[in-house]
Amino acid sequence: MDTTVKNRLARRLVPLLVPVVLTLGAVREVTGQTLSAGGAVMAWPITIAPSWFDPSTAPPQITPFGILYALHDALVRPLPGQKMGNSMAESWTESPDGLIYEFKLRRGLKFHNGDDVTGEDVKFSFERYKGAGAKELALRVRQVDVVDPLTVRFVLKEPWPDFMTFYGTTATAAGIVVPKKYVTRVGDDGFRKHPIGAGPYKFVSHNPGVEVVLEANTGYVRRVPSVKRLVMKSVPEGTTRLAMLKKGEADMAFLLEGPEAENVTKDPRLSLQATRHASAMWIEFAEQWDAKSPWHDRRVRLAVNHALDRKGISDTACLGQCPPLGVVVPPVMDYALQVEPPRYDPQKAKQLLAEAGYPQGFDAGDFTPLTGFSVAGEAAVNYLNAVGIRSHMRTMERAAFYAAWQEKKLRGLFLTAAGNSGNAATRVEAFVYSKGSHAYGGYPRPIPAAGAGAERREAGGPAPPHPAAHARSRDVRADLEHASADRGRTSDRRSHDQSCSIVDLALL
Repeated sequence: MDTTVKNRLARRLVPLLVPVVLTLGAVREVTGQTLSAGGAVMAWPITIAPSWFDPSTAPPQITPFGILYALHDALVRPLPGQKMGNSMAESWTESPDGLIYEFKLRRGLKFHNGDDVTGEDVKFSFERYKGAGAKELALRVRQVDVVDPLTVRFVLKEPWPDFMTFYGTTATAAGIVVPKKYVTRVGDDGFRKHPIGAGPYKFVSHNPGVEVVLEANTGYVRRVPSVKRLVMKSVPEGTTRLAMLKKGEADMAFLLEGPEAENVTKDPRLSLQATRHASAMWIEFAEQWDAKSPWHDRRVRLAVNHALDRKGISDTACLGQCPPLGVVVPPVMDYALQVEPPRYDPQKAKQLLAEAGYPQGFDAGDFTPLTGFSVAGEAAVNYLNAVGIRSHMRTMERAAFYAAWQEKKLRGLFLTAAGNSGNAATRVEAFVYSKGSHAYGGYPRPIPAAGAGAERREAGGPAPPHPAAHARSRDVRADLEHASADRGRTSDRRSHDQSCSIVDLALL
């Protein structure tokens, strides 16, 4: 973290018009001048939620990890130059049959309150975890055994090649270790008010909606941060973040969209960098499984894809550094499909709308972009309005957006994103698999009954869609199976072969 704060602003504006519409892929950070020796101020584009101090409820997004990895540590985690490296773990092994993963903790590890880190804390943290990927982990892991204070053994129900990807990357926060004694004593609410971890920074204070103050953990085993005091300020307005940089009130500013980013390039005192990681941004049709909704018709969803000028949005929102994608799994992830996005063709979009019964277009209601992506959102709205899909922008605070998304309360169209690491399986599990934590629904697929060709569907699931959409969902399933197949041993196919349905993200 210290190398980032020193003079390196890695922020990405990530618009990625993907599976259902948008795809971009870069974000921007800017660095200015250090305010005082040993200290740094970071201007965040969001309100920092207390829930982000606690890894147990982490969503499948990258943003919370900016705080989680400052306060906490994990057995294994992404490290500079490594997708997954040993951190609290000195070493780990996998049994020849793929059923047992054993971790050896480093000696001398301490939490911020001085308590020793032991295998009991590792087991407690895993069993307490209820965030992204928790259902999948619960289905796959039979038990966690504490062999001795420095040895923990995970026993799987069957071989699962993706275990370490789910456990040791930002695909989930299940591998982050919290102090069992402290959490048990103060409870979940008490822990979020004053988190204790084993990471490079200690919690000092939190002024809700204003700032979080951290100080360097001088006992951190890997590397003691050179930035001794870190202040994370909540500054939703991009113009304000930019002004803070120019006035020397902040050392770094995150997520600067088009106009602000361009302004930075003209100031020799500032450095603008676009970072590239596993980010994808897309538009979801929250009501596509409602037979009365226009979005139920595949032609209307396809019209949206052709209505969007992805290059134009990239140029406007992130100075051309957000490459278009064709799927929610970006190419930097293992087993990603290389899919070209639909071409920009507004006349084709209008033709599809007319064929679907909307020659004059229709009122599409709210269009809700993820906080921090207003320029990309406004551009998308303008392109949609140009072909007759009339919508209006609705804004939400980011923590509220994430909660509404997970609780399936967002309606109309919403522009969202994910930048956490993992592979094709982890991304599919959260957003594409019909029972994933953030999937709004799914299409049933044929599963032959004993001696018959009957079709079944999930209990309470939607009625079968029209044949064209049904055929498409099977195509998507085949693509996803191909993306996660054959990894040199038993491949993970539960979410494809045993699931009744798969979400249609308009991979058109």
